[in-house]
Amino acid sequence: MRLRSIFTNSFGILLSRITGLGRDVLMASALGASVWSDMFFIAFKLPNLFRRIFAEGAFTQAFMPSFIASRHKGVFATAIFLRFLLFLAVLSLMVTLFPEPITKLMAWGWSWDLIEQTAPLTAINFWYLDLIFIVTFLATLLQYKEHFATTALSTALLNISMICALWFYMKEDPKTVAYALSVAVLVGGVLQIAAHLFTLKHFNLHKLLAGGWKYRHSKDVKEEERHFKTLFLPGILGNSTPQISAFIDTLLATFLASGSVSFLFYANRVFQLPLALIAIATATVLFPTVSKALKNKEEEKAYANLTQAFWLLGFLLGAAMLGGMLLAEPIVWLLFERGKFTQAETLQTAYVLQMYMVGLLPFGLAKLFSLFLYASHRHRKAAKISIYSLIASVSASWILMHPLGAAGLALASSIGGWVLFIFTVKEVGVEKFMQIIKSKKLFYWIGMMMVAGMILYAANTWLLTLIRDH
Repeated sequence: MRLRSIFTNSFGILLSRITGLGRDVLMASALGASVWSDMFFIAFKLPNLFRRIFAEGAFTQAFMPSFIASRHKGVFATAIFLRFLLFLAVLSLMVTLFPEPITKLMAWGWSWDLIEQTAPLTAINFWYLDLIFIVTFLATLLQYKEHFATTALSTALLNISMICALWFYMKEDPKTVAYALSVAVLVGGVLQIAAHLFTLKHFNLHKLLAGGWKYRHSKDVKEEERHFKTLFLPGILGNSTPQISAFIDTLLATFLASGSVSFLFYANRVFQLPLALIAIATATVLFPTVSKALKNKEEEKAYANLTQAFWLLGFLLGAAMLGGMLLAEPIVWLLFERGKFTQAETLQTAYVLQMYMVGLLPFGLAKLFSLFLYASHRHRKAAKISIYSLIASVSASWILMHPLGAAGLALASSIGGWVLFIFTVKEVGVEKFMQIIKSKKLFYWIGMMMVAGMILYAANTWLLTLIRDH
C-alpha cells in the first residue's frame, strides 16, 4: 500500500479542509444561520453536488479503467473531454437564462419571492460545474501518473478565494456578501484549473492531449468511447449516494424551520473532514494501483492492499466517529459560535453532527470496498447497491424529519451509509471480508474504541463545563 502517497494526499486534503473550515467560520460570523446563508447554500448546492460526484471519484472510476485499457489514450481522453465540456456549457447557459425552475427544484418548500431572490445566485454558481469538470479531468490524468498532491492542494484555492471575498465584504449587507461569495466561487475554479495545467505540463501530459486533439476524429476509439459510456452513468449513480442523499436532505430541510439548511451544511462540513482526509484520500491513491493489478490478473496484490487499507481506515475512522459524536458540541462551539452564530444554533448543529457521525465508518469502508467493483468494471452492480442505499436514506428521511428535524435527515443519511456498506461487502465477497476481520487487529480495534470512548466522554464533560462557565 502506498502510504507515502496516501499521507501526501491526506495532507493536501487537510490543508483544503482547514481553509474550508476557516471559510465556514467567517461565513457563519458574517451570515449566521439566516435566510441569506440558506439562499447561498441552496444556490451553491447543485454545482457543489456535482463537484463532489466528479471530484470524489465518480468520473475517475468510470474513466480510469477505460483510459488504462485504451490503445489511443490521447485521442480517447480528448474525445471524452470535448463531449462532456460541450454538454455542461450548454446546460450552464440554460440555467443562466432560466434559473428560477432550477432553484425551485432545489427548494420546493420556499415561496416564489424567495426563489426569485435566490435565482441570480444560482445562475452565477452553476458555472462552477464547468470549471470543476475541467479540474477533475486534468486530475484524473495526473492520477494515472500517480500524482495526487496538486488535486488535493488545489481545493484550498477555492476556499482562499471565498475567504478573501468574506474578508473584504464582511461588514456589508448580507445580500452583498452572498453575491461576493458567488463570484469568488468562479474565481476559485479558474485558479484550480491553472494549478492543474501547470502540473500537467510538468508531466508532459499536455503533449498527449495535443496529439489527441490532432487525431480527435479518429475512428479507432469509437468502441472505447462506447465502453466508457456504458460505465459512466452507472459509475455516477454508484458513487454519488451520499451526495444525492445530502441534496435531497437539503431540499427536505426547506420544509423545516428557518436555519435547517444551514445546520445541515455546517454539520456536514465537519463530517466531511475525516471522511475526505482518511477514506477519500486512501481510496483515491489506491484506485490506480488496484485497477492496474486487476487488469494484470494480480488479485493477491489488490486484496493485500485492501486489507492494509481496511485496518488503517478502521482505526482512524473509528476514532473520528467517536470523537465527532461525543465532542460534537465543543467542536461546533469552537468552529462556529461567534458573530451571528448563537448558542442555540450551536446546539442544533451539534445534534445534526452527531447523527451524521453515526455513518462515518460505513461510508468510509464502503468507499474502500467499492474500488474493486469499479476496477473490475462492475459499475452496474455498484449502481444497483447505490439505489438500495438511496431508497433506505430517503425513506428514513420522510419518517424522521418531522420528529427529529434536521437531525433526523442526518440520521437517515447514516442509515443509508450502513445499507451501502453491507451490500457493497456482500457484492465484493463476504468471505473476503471475513478473512480481513479474522485478525487479532479486531481485538485491538475493540479495545481502542472502548478506551477512546471513555477518554472522549470525560473530555466532553470537562469541555462543556468550561464552555458554559465561559
